[in-house]
Amino acid sequence: MRLKSSLPLALFSAGLGLAIPLAAMLHARAQEAPAAAEGDAESRENDAPEVAAERTVTYEVTLPETGDEALDSAISRASTLEQLRERAPVDSYGLVSRAIAESGNMRDALRSEGYYAGTARILLDGTTPDTPGLADRLAARTGDTPIPVVITVEKGVQYKLATVRLQAEPAGASLEDAGAAGLEEGTPARAQPILDAEGRMLTALRDAGHPFASLRRRVTVDHDTQRMEVTFLVAPGPRANFAQPSVTGEQRTHASLLASIVAPLEGQQYSQEKIDQTRRDLLSLGVFNTVRARAADRLDETGRLPVTYTVIERPLHAIGFGAAYETRYGPTFSAYWEHRNLFGGAERLRLEAEVNRLGTTGDTSDTGGKVGASLRTPWFAGRNQTLTFDIAALRERPDAYDRDAFTLGALLERTVSPRLSWGAGPQLEFSRVTQDGETTSYQLLGMLGTLRWNDTDSLLNPSRGTRATVLVNPIYSLGESNVFTRLRVQGSTYLDISGDKGSILALRAVVGSIVGASFGGVPPDKRFYSGGGGSVRGYSYQSVGPRTASDEPAGGLSQIEGTIELRQRVSGNLGMAAFVDAGAVTRDPTPTFSNLKVGAGLGVRYLTAIGPLRADVGVPLNKERGDSAFGLYIGIGQAF
Repeated sequence: MRLKSSLPLALFSAGLGLAIPLAAMLHARAQEAPAAAEGDAESRENDAPEVAAERTVTYEVTLPETGDEALDSAISRASTLEQLRERAPVDSYGLVSRAIAESGNMRDALRSEGYYAGTARILLDGTTPDTPGLADRLAARTGDTPIPVVITVEKGVQYKLATVRLQAEPAGASLEDAGAAGLEEGTPARAQPILDAEGRMLTALRDAGHPFASLRRRVTVDHDTQRMEVTFLVAPGPRANFAQPSVTGEQRTHASLLASIVAPLEGQQYSQEKIDQTRRDLLSLGVFNTVRARAADRLDETGRLPVTYTVIERPLHAIGFGAAYETRYGPTFSAYWEHRNLFGGAERLRLEAEVNRLGTTGDTSDTGGKVGASLRTPWFAGRNQTLTFDIAALRERPDAYDRDAFTLGALLERTVSPRLSWGAGPQLEFSRVTQDGETTSYQLLGMLGTLRWNDTDSLLNPSRGTRATVLVNPIYSLGESNVFTRLRVQGSTYLDISGDKGSILALRAVVGSIVGASFGGVPPDKRFYSGGGGSVRGYSYQSVGPRTASDEPAGGLSQIEGTIELRQRVSGNLGMAAFVDAGAVTRDPTPTFSNLKVGAGLGVRYLTAIGPLRADVGVPLNKERGDSAFGLYIGIGQAF
């Protein structure tokens, strides 16, 4: 006689839900169990001893070791007794209720790993939980010894998968777009691979343009053959293209701009990724707090799928402040004001000011600053293109030189993909630069070109991914009639070595070269410098590299830098960092490791909603005369 059990879908779904990660069922039971225990205690208030209603009990759980690591993990997560042991204290009656329910939890855990003939047994203080009078006996226990709770499991034979079938609904519908289930006959009848196969097929159908695709499963367990028969009932639904999308909720933003952003979606084959990408395009304008996308639940009269984007605009104006500190140069303060939608086309006007090197002398002779304005126009002359104009007046007073400058620039940036972008634009500068007592006026005309890659998971606190920037900046000096080109490549990568973002290894490298002119033909402020926060910590700002006759930083035509930093979460929002920085600057255009400076140190990180607060202390390892004994760097965001 063959014994088969056709599991109801809901029951089998619960069993599958207990496969890794088991989160939904455990969450539900974690929320319900304490309330249920309290309710049971209240219902017995009149006929249970008063001590049982008032006195909670402590217990210890011994979980089984089955020899199957995956099953042991499933049992641990499914055990309500273990999950609620510390965070949801109960009285003796509640403990008995939990133990009675635990048998069902163990059954579900066994089934999630394919052990359909397995059994479980729970003992409270050596007694089964359905023993009459057990709750009263446990309540009467004296002493502080926890009640022993022992869970034993006889896992039995692990069932295998029979041939997995796909059945079309309605009959005759094409299943080509669903692909294969990817479940091999004879493999263990575990729940998670079945759920994964269901998810893959559903995703494949929707990626193939079926917005209303659905999928059900029918499962039968044959206890004679110890096989699980799985049939997926697949309803592909119609393949559809998008209708003309609509945008609602805008108040100050031009409808024509929004229509141009969503218009390319019309006529394309349905894809959730395309819906999401258009949503990100709307968010990239910078004028919306939220953008929600909703596809209709039926096709329109032309057989296309309508999509509606609902937007909520951000406040029109914003202000911001920033601060940083270095031991040798004192504090830096900055502020900005911006208008986020100047003409209704999401144009952003930003006015900003900065003052730095405060407190380094008794007067303002070494104090620097900047006053500037920029106008950013998104979606300029094409999709995903942004044009930015900027103008600034600068006063710079680092140790290497004094610079007073007026700059103008324009930059056209284009986003090629979510990770890759480029930018290019002209620059104009009029400046007076003094180095080592000699003052020179410059009139510079340049072209800036950048190529950027960024697939990190966070702007201010990345834990994985890579950033890279390539800069090409040819500059023509009108006064000296010479041309030189600044070349610089910078990259950083982040490795989550603990797997939970608790330990991050961050690596950074920089290589730069200036070609086409002699050392003296390149303005001092356009040369490369190293040293300071975000560069080679432990050394003063710009102090790494050649020196002038008066022993001030002279800069160089080549640069090389590298950093290794370990970022470790200690507890909650508190973290630490250990780092080693190295860098070299030379007069030759070819980067070399000659006169390499190395700094090392420790830092503290405190995570906030706007990014980590950072405090680093760096020490120069090959200190020379005039170098500081250490450097303290405070700011927001990681060093790189």
